[in-house]
Formats: sequence, C-alpha cells, structure tokens
Amino acid sequence: MAFTLLVQPGWRSHVDSVWSSYDGIVPVVKGNGYGFGRPGLIGLSAQFGAEELAVGTVHELGDIPLVGPSPIVLTPVLPADLDAMTIAAHTIFTVGSLADVATLSGRGNRVLIKVASSMRRYGVHPDEVATVAGAATAAGLQVHGYAIHLPLPQPAGSNALEITDLLEVVPNGTTAYLSHLSAGEMRTLAAMYPHKRLRARVGTELWIGDKAHLKLVADVVDVRPIESGQSAGYRRWPADEDGHLVMVSAGSAHGVQALPDSRSPFHFAQRRLGLHEPPHMHTSMCIVPLGSPLPTIGDRVDVQQPLTRVWPDRVQFVS
Repeated sequence: MAFTLLVQPGWRSHVDSVWSSYDGIVPVVKGNGYGFGRPGLIGLSAQFGAEELAVGTVHELGDIPLVGPSPIVLTPVLPADLDAMTIAAHTIFTVGSLADVATLSGRGNRVLIKVASSMRRYGVHPDEVATVAGAATAAGLQVHGYAIHLPLPQPAGSNALEITDLLEVVPNGTTAYLSHLSAGEMRTLAAMYPHKRLRARVGTELWIGDKAHLKLVADVVDVRPIESGQSAGYRRWPADEDGHLVMVSAGSAHGVQALPDSRSPFHFAQRRLGLHEPPHMHTSMCIVPLGSPLPTIGDRVDVQQPLTRVWPDRVQFVS
C-alpha cells in the first residue's frame, strides 16, 4: 500500500526550462519538498550546480550535506533553536531584527539582512537596514546579502512597483535575494540596477510548475460491503445506503484532508468517492453506493491535494 506522487517525463523538461530562464537561481527545497521530499530536490539542485539553496528552518538542515550547496535558512532563529544543534559553517542565516543579530552573535556565520515588505512578516524596516547590517558586522557575522520576500503577486506583475522602492536600500556591490518575481521581471530589474547582483529564490514555479506533469494516487487496500444503517469507522457513523466501504492508503499522516468544502479528495473512474469519515492517519474510509463504479484491491484512486502540503510514501518517475 502506498500514497504515490507520479512524475511524468515532461516534468524534468519543465525544471530544466525554468532553471535556465533565471540567472543564478536559488532553488527553494523547504517543508515537504513540494511533495518530492527535501533530499531528492537537494540532490537534484546539486546536480544542476547550485551554489546555494534555501530551506525553511534550522530544523531542516539535517538533510543538507556538509559538502555542496550552502543552505540559506529562510526563517529567523531563536536561541532555543541553536542550543542542541550543530550548525555547519557554510550555513547562511536570515536576520530581520537586532534581536536576531544578538541570537547569532559570535558565531561567525554569513547572514542575509531581511528587508520588510508589504507581507508584514519578518524583516527590518527599510530605514533601519544600515543599522542592523552594522550591528551584524560588529557581532562577528558576515553580511552575505539582503533578502526581500514579496507577497504573491495579485495581479501578475504587481510586485514590480514595490521591489523598486525596496531595492534602493540595498547597497551597491551587494547581492539581493528576491522572491515571487518572474524571470522577465528579474531581467528588467537587473538592467535597472547594474551595480547590485540580483538572485531569484524559486520554489513552486520550479518544482511544480505545470501540474499536468504531476499526479497523486493512492492504492485501494480493502473493499467491504456495508448495508444502510450499519456503523463503521472510528466514530461508528452509520451508512446512509447500501454499498461498499473502500479503504484508501492515504490519510492525515500524509497531509491528506477533505477539501475546503468538506468534499472527498478521492476520485475513481472520473467520479468522486464519498468519504465515510474524515481521512485518518494512513487510511481513508470511502463509501461507494451500489451501482456506482467500484474499485478493487490494488486499484489506484486519484487524490486531489496541494503538493505543498502532502508527504507521499514514494515518488515514482514514469518512463
């Protein structure tokens, strides 16, 4: 039994195309690795010759080899994060406040100064960037560059207006790491700011891109008849009609949930399989009324879930 991410041959061509469209891309491999898992994407990034890659937190550094691309930690760290961890010397931290600088004081690592954007998440106010950079240097840290994390562009291209203002506080001769900008926008900005090096951090566009190349499926583990009124499941809910219970090998342990409108995420024979109860751990219990297409043990059902949230048991590359 397995919850599987199927990868079609066109996926690699897509990755190649996106990679080559940016100059000095920084691949993002954080979280669940966009459904592929972090280790696989880290290895592929190294094959591409990436100098750096981005992880979400210090707790994701364990997958990074000591030799190879330098990991950029996107989220600021707290003192407790560092107490019981050995951090590799090539790690690049992100600081968004004087408190973040104090946490890392004396470590000697490289850091990125994060400039606050309209996301209002982490970051130094543009007027205080020089102050925090000076404090980082005084604390024995190496200012490696500056990071600007923009919100998702709505509409497309809307981030171009904000980024020009924020880039003004990035000193000439340094590197700015930017997110949520297209390859075309990056080229336009590079022409506008020839004295700054601009690098794009890219995750979703790079690894997911055209979803036609990717498909989530789960094996059917068991099929059992049930009569109207009979109870089943963790909550012993009664069946509304005669049919069959279908046990599907994907559940909450894989990050699989009911859709936002509470509908089932599972499909078979181009029909939605109803949920008897919410997905739980490694198995979801679906119910199929009599007369509807019924899968058998070993069949695969399609799973409708965001790739940024799920943890498949395996990734299968289709030849």
